[in-house]
Amino acid sequence: MKSFFHKDKNIGIEMHELMTKLFPICRSITGNGVRETLKKIQIHIPIQINEVQSQTKVFDWTIPKEWNIQDAYVIDPNGKKIIDFKNSNLHVVCYSIPIHKKMELSELKPHIHTLPEMPDAIPYLTSYYNEDWGFCMSHNEFKKLQEGEYEIMIDSTLENGSLTYGEFLKKGEVEDEFLFTCYICHPSMCNDNLSGTVLITFLAKYLENIKTKLSYRFLFIPETIGAITWLSKNEQNLHKIKHGLVATCLGDSSSST
Repeated sequence: MKSFFHKDKNIGIEMHELMTKLFPICRSITGNGVRETLKKIQIHIPIQINEVQSQTKVFDWTIPKEWNIQDAYVIDPNGKKIIDFKNSNLHVVCYSIPIHKKMELSELKPHIHTLPEMPDAIPYLTSYYNEDWGFCMSHNEFKKLQEGEYEIMIDSTLENGSLTYGEFLKKGEVEDEFLFTCYICHPSMCNDNLSGTVLITFLAKYLENIKTKLSYRFLFIPETIGAITWLSKNEQNLHKIKHGLVATCLGDSSSST
């Protein structure tokens, strides 16, 4: 059986290298981060990258506007940058609309989100279908905020574009399919997101070079809206799917995986 990884490398090292490259990318359910992620996966397997325009109806859902972000920060009354998107893309509520203004702490506080039960962690929060803005920070840092005027900035765009997903089909002797899916929309999350993404990338890479009875389809999609989009465009072929697996949260031994 032909090996699908370099002889001088351990497969775990190769998988870790891919995860390391994908981890810093700011991904969401749409946008350039998804495209960049898929292009890096495309180095390993010949996935087809698909674009579906914003406002397209997919069953009773609608493809949302495309969101991209360049930078974001919060500067406290002393001129210190206490929140910096470039340090962690989790600091910004995903799909935040652009804003740049100064405001008092009392006005800013409702837009800052924390996890009191995990006081050192930066939470991950989204606002996909409700145009709003916000920041996330650790609860311990939040408690240190002082009264005064804060400068806030989110350099983002929310406009008609498209939703992007990747697909790879390894044809077998029969058309009956085993469907593997993973979601690629979460930033800076190795277990919840990238563990499944990296695993099925290398599983596809392995199966590509061997003879199989079943056909194997691999989907790299933003969660929920991506699955709905793919299903709406492939209703005529759903009868071929005989088995399936959603690969996620595979990086630890939690009973919830």
